[in-house]
Amino acid sequence: MKIVIAADSFKDALPAPQVCAAIADGVRKAMPKAEIVIFPLTDGGDGLAEVFSHHLGGDAVQMQAYDPLGREIQCTYILSANGEKAFIEMAQASGLQRLSLEERNPMLTSSYGTGQMIAHALDSGVQHILLGLGGSATNDAGIGMAAALGFEFHTAQGKELLPRGESLLAIERIGAENIHPALANTRFDALCDVKNPLYGHTGAAYVFGPQKGASAAMVERLDEGLKHFAGLLQQTFEQDFASVPGAGAAGGLGAGCLAFLKAQLFPGIEAVMNLTNFDAALEGADLIITGEGRLDGQTLGGKLIRGICARATQHGIPTIALCGTIDADQPFIDLIGLKAAFAIGRKLQIFDDALASTEENLRFTAEQVMKVVSL
Repeated sequence: MKIVIAADSFKDALPAPQVCAAIADGVRKAMPKAEIVIFPLTDGGDGLAEVFSHHLGGDAVQMQAYDPLGREIQCTYILSANGEKAFIEMAQASGLQRLSLEERNPMLTSSYGTGQMIAHALDSGVQHILLGLGGSATNDAGIGMAAALGFEFHTAQGKELLPRGESLLAIERIGAENIHPALANTRFDALCDVKNPLYGHTGAAYVFGPQKGASAAMVERLDEGLKHFAGLLQQTFEQDFASVPGAGAAGGLGAGCLAFLKAQLFPGIEAVMNLTNFDAALEGADLIITGEGRLDGQTLGGKLIRGICARATQHGIPTIALCGTIDADQPFIDLIGLKAAFAIGRKLQIFDDALASTEENLRFTAEQVMKVVSL
């Protein structure tokens, strides 16, 4: 058999290449003669730069940037071998993993560090930047990113505001006199795995704010701020960005990319599969094994497993998934396009212990599944 292992990272546990390697180890134990193709993927969130580096090569660029609360940290992005493209994960600087539970507060967090990473890549002379949106700790509609690129945000009285979530409601003017000169000549593609609008009950604040530390009162205020800012963006740029699918990604950074970078938004998994030539890896394959940390309702909204299943169906290849948890019934699994899905947990564990056991559990579950397949 030829088996393609194409999995995402398991959040807070293992990056995608290690997830694929663990599954491959289990498959080899059950089927030592199988041809195995390891193909780590991402839907545009955490792990984007690492996945592109795995498939396309390039150089890791290290730099200093601000975390969501303005503390200096070390960040990495990938520069293509010819120096023309940069692959940047916004989560590197502005991700939720940068903060402890007690520090999470989207009223105070900013995407400024993401803008610093973009500015660094622009200074190196790149012509094309692919920006992965996902895993953010922010709800600032991208004003932090924009501020690092020279945009200014003022009150009606002319006071310049700190570029963070709580400021959105007070912004009355956007200044663009001092923006980075390379912005106009650089192509930006933003990859996101959600289709949420900027504001409203399916928007950035209501859907994603609570997981970033927002209370119910904060969610309401942030949503009001996003709605107000959407009107200002439309007035300033003469275009409605708020209702574009994906505008609410990464705390509204999707809308910020549209407005400030003139970016195009792409479904993350589709763009990644095309850029890494996933179709070529599927030629002659008998089975795809995929996986991510959680299989649930969001999987239908453009997540990695749904995208892989769609591509696998085009090639007539069955797909099974190994997941940390499964919050789905069989009709849902059928709807996604999977032949079967397996939760890798082997015993009751507290969450931290379960995370620590991810690699071992992936290896074990893959071996058991493939022993059944080999029958």
